[in-house]
Amino acid sequence: MTLNLYQHPAFAHAAPYNPAGPRTEASLRREAIEIAVAQVFGIAGSDLRRSTRGRAKVALARQVAMYLAHVGCGLSLTQTGRLFERDRTTVAHACGVIEDRRDDPIFDRVLDLLEWAVPALAERPPPQPQ
Repeated sequence: MTLNLYQHPAFAHAAPYNPAGPRTEASLRREAIEIAVAQVFGIAGSDLRRSTRGRAKVALARQVAMYLAHVGCGLSLTQTGRLFERDRTTVAHACGVIEDRRDDPIFDRVLDLLEWAVPALAERPPPQPQ
């Protein structure tokens, strides 16, 4: 059995595959980050896009997602802020919080795996409709 992350119910809000127009690299990265972080933290993907902070678990997951976009994918603070509808200073704060938490070996290992998984998911084309 293969897990198709593009059809995961947590990501029903994501734009469907449109063969008529190319998907942007930023949208693929965002979806890959949301899929991976939501799976690891056990939250709904839509929680990462909410305008409010939410529960502490969701806020931490969002900070991890912003960290991955900035550090793992190489987006600028401004680009990452636009991606998550936050200010660049919020992204900078999130990156600082996550860097501080990397002292925990388990958390650091989880981030290492996410940093590996996100680019792999972003490069994988979504399945074609049948």
